[in-house]
Amino acid sequence: MAVSAYRTGYNGAITFLNQLAGRLLQHSNQSVYNGIWRIFCSVVDNFGDIGICWRISRQLVAEHGLKVQLWVDDLASFQRICPQINPKCVTQSVLGVEVCYWPAAQESVVNWQQLPAAAVVIEALACTIPAAYKQQMASQQPAPLWINLEYLSAEPWVEGCHGLSSPQAALAVNKYFFFPGFTKLTGGLLYEQGLAQQLATFIESKQDQTAFWQKLAIKHTDYQLKVSMFAYSHAHISELIQQWQQHPAKVLCVIPQGDLANALAAQYPDCPGLLTGDIVQLDNLHIKVFSFLAQPDYDLLLAACDVNFVRGEDSIIRAHWAGKPFVWQIYRQQENAHLLKLQAFLDHYCRQMPAGLAAPVQQWYLDWNIDRNLTNSWQQFYPLLREITDYNQQWRQQLLANGDLASNLVHFAKKKFIITPNFSQQ
Repeated sequence: MAVSAYRTGYNGAITFLNQLAGRLLQHSNQSVYNGIWRIFCSVVDNFGDIGICWRISRQLVAEHGLKVQLWVDDLASFQRICPQINPKCVTQSVLGVEVCYWPAAQESVVNWQQLPAAAVVIEALACTIPAAYKQQMASQQPAPLWINLEYLSAEPWVEGCHGLSSPQAALAVNKYFFFPGFTKLTGGLLYEQGLAQQLATFIESKQDQTAFWQKLAIKHTDYQLKVSMFAYSHAHISELIQQWQQHPAKVLCVIPQGDLANALAAQYPDCPGLLTGDIVQLDNLHIKVFSFLAQPDYDLLLAACDVNFVRGEDSIIRAHWAGKPFVWQIYRQQENAHLLKLQAFLDHYCRQMPAGLAAPVQQWYLDWNIDRNLTNSWQQFYPLLREITDYNQQWRQQLLANGDLASNLVHFAKKKFIITPNFSQQ
């Protein structure tokens, strides 16, 4: 009798636990997939912030079937990387994402208290969501999952802070830190399903590449070295220009409109075509300034070039997936504080490089980021392009093993809703 009663009690407990687990999982899935994901983006650096937020919004919709609202305070900059955006429209649906204009505080006409409740709120890249909306979050039952999506960093401390909560005493709502990064102990990097196959197909297709370059009015077969340069200004850019002028074969350098293009136009006043979209020739170097590309086309540009200069957050991630040699120009900070972030990245990136490859790569990165003379470091870097390309394939596989940022965000949200369920309305 005692054994029978024990078995009955044991089986009953197992049944209860299974039912509870099922209920928790159902609650988690309903919370994540049925609710609104509200993302706030303040456009600080013109394109890096909105570039990240737009990619992640599209991916959450396309690959995870989520309802995403993206609040943006600068629709004009947004339009430059997404031509479908109407800067005069306060609410619009683009590629399944509801895009909303986030007005400045002094012109705000949004009744934040009347917004539909969100399941997840993402405060992206050091922006600050409106105080009135924070109060709405605090009054919501159950409260939304509040995620602070941080800037990309390879610094060691990031792993220890990823996923930690920050209690907001005045609001009775926790905020969780979510760090993109280069290791399994971070949130990973933005990466869409099928991207690798798409880029591989493009690289293998001469027809596709020709069609792409024709959209930029460029006959790409005329050039033996193709360089994309999305960068901040550099005190010694003329030395690099001179190296390309003296290159034994034709060099194409494509530069998006902006401060760097304007600086070059001032530096080379005899080349008025720089700012009118013409291809300007300086000996063996040919420079083309072009309008900003939509994000899918920018991905193809990186794959089509032999060397990519990238800056900030979005373009560095995309350069990894293109697999070509790249150099990252980090946003400069006072007293060269940005060099700590640069070295942290190089420690990861170059860890498995042969010493003969790692040394010139690191020197080239350092010279590009602190306004040093570029002649010697470019001369050391250029002959290694093939070897760097081969190494980048290996490095890319390491990063892919960490999972993609959007999927990791969804998994994180599911876990949080399982851990802190609220059945009061069920």
